Amino acid sequence: MGKKPYAKNYKRMVELVRPYWRQLVFAMICMMGVGWTTAAGAYLIKDVLDGIFINKRQDLLLILPLAVLALFTAKGLCMWGNVYLTSRVSNKIVTEIRQQLYDHMQTLSMSFYDKNSTGDLISRVVNDVMFLQSTASSAVVGILRESFSIVSLLVVVFYRDWQLAIIALVVLPLGFFPVIKLSRKLRGIGVSGQASLADITVILHETISGSRIVKAFGMEEYEKGRFAKLNEKFLNLMMKMIAVTALSSPIMEVIAGLVIVFTIWYGGTRVVNGTDTAGNFFSFTAAVLLLYEPAKRLNNTVGVLPLGLAAADRIYDILDLKPEITDKPGATDLAPIQHSIEFKNVSFHYDKETVLHDINITARVGEVIALVGMSGAGKTTLVNLIPRFYDVSEGAVLVDGVDIRDVTVSSLRSQIGMVTQQSILFNDTVRANIAYGDINRSEEDLILAAKAANAYDFIMRMPEGFDSPIGEAGVKLSGGERQRICIARALLKDAPILILDEATSSLDSDSEMEVQNALDNLMVGRTTFVIAHRLSTIKNADRIIAMSNGRIVEVGRHEELLKTGQEYRRLYDLQFAGLQAVPSGSGNGEAINRKAS
Repeated sequence: MGKKPYAKNYKRMVELVRPYWRQLVFAMICMMGVGWTTAAGAYLIKDVLDGIFINKRQDLLLILPLAVLALFTAKGLCMWGNVYLTSRVSNKIVTEIRQQLYDHMQTLSMSFYDKNSTGDLISRVVNDVMFLQSTASSAVVGILRESFSIVSLLVVVFYRDWQLAIIALVVLPLGFFPVIKLSRKLRGIGVSGQASLADITVILHETISGSRIVKAFGMEEYEKGRFAKLNEKFLNLMMKMIAVTALSSPIMEVIAGLVIVFTIWYGGTRVVNGTDTAGNFFSFTAAVLLLYEPAKRLNNTVGVLPLGLAAADRIYDILDLKPEITDKPGATDLAPIQHSIEFKNVSFHYDKETVLHDINITARVGEVIALVGMSGAGKTTLVNLIPRFYDVSEGAVLVDGVDIRDVTVSSLRSQIGMVTQQSILFNDTVRANIAYGDINRSEEDLILAAKAANAYDFIMRMPEGFDSPIGEAGVKLSGGERQRICIARALLKDAPILILDEATSSLDSDSEMEVQNALDNLMVGRTTFVIAHRLSTIKNADRIIAMSNGRIVEVGRHEELLKTGQEYRRLYDLQFAGLQAVPSGSGNGEAINRKAS
């Protein structure tokens, strides 16, 4: 990225600091204390040398050591206050950024998740924010503290000998020019490094979540090799970063050496000639030596600052995205459905590909509409338009004659329940998963929903009943049990519109029977769209809509389509001839739903 994003994001990060200005003021007072006590220590060297060691003043022998002890004690307290307050501010800012990032990701549309891998998004929330946190902490603390120390020591240096100070320090700023050039290179390496770390997070997420497949296909060595390549790439980028960052220290060492050599030669000459005292010279030299350390640390801090800004770029790339699905100005809440859901001349495009063509469907309240077709027919894409996971490209989806784009998204989705082919469960208890979306429902409601979903018996056989943890993605449950938990969740929501996206396609016959009975209970009194894999499950649908290549090719009831239909008859014959149709949910238009499912 160029200079504009760099400057823009720097300003945005500065804006985040403003609410904490009071804490920063106290931190700056502590930083000034560190600088002043450091300078005062250098200043006292003259009095110690000239007063005690040269002039043999007995009175100073007690006073000056106590003064030095007081200075070091004050410096220690100021350093603690400085680090604590600035670290607190930087950590609160980064926590705020992390929360902003997560909150904003929750508002983004399904198309955003289609285009970004889960691992990369996790890396931005975890790795990039942590990188920004460490850089921000060191930068905020370091830049301010070292700046105050440098200014305070410069006062001592110029007070002791302003002519020598000008000559000695004219070379020191030259050390910062290479850092400016190095920092630009560092920023590019930093972006590549964070992208490489995101790739590592992606493969970790994929192989850990897909560990059963990795082991089933004997691909452990292959995955080790993939991870090793990414790990080595990240190592190489980190070593480049270290090599570039480390260059600043040798540069500063050489420049500091020149300054000190000249100071010793010139200052020593003046002491030998009697034009200066040893105490004044050593006080000056100590201030110059003390000045070198904060200058070097400041140099290093400025050098690594671009790495934090590179992380900020990746974070703000997400924060700057606008959700595609939003409430339009003046949107009203959708009234409870009374009459129908209508697809009116609906077409949908995704990445310039037309996925749905001129769809016209009217589902009356309480009807069961079944959608069938081969893989890629557009069935899942069609039902995903109802809750506005995506917006139509042409035409409109109407609920009781109202365009769903004219109502609030929350009121629309509150009237929709969904059960998908993949059982989406969370690493929590049975209770939390059933009550997801309405955590305040009573125990009686939970039990009724579980019984209607044919889930109550197996739940009560679990060690802690409704409070039993189910593991990540419900790993402790069978496929049929997971699906019945999902059905219980939909029953508890009690939404008038129901979408069943191949809810039984991945189950064995025994589990399918249990789940189908639960689905029959769920569909009672609801306007239901069913995507069917097994055609035997939709014989009693009010209407069956056969789709092919994003178009509706046939509409009718089961018996009618068996007699007069072509596409439906072909699908039916394929299934019952033992050549089961390919499960849908992949290919063509439905490819966009892989992650969503």
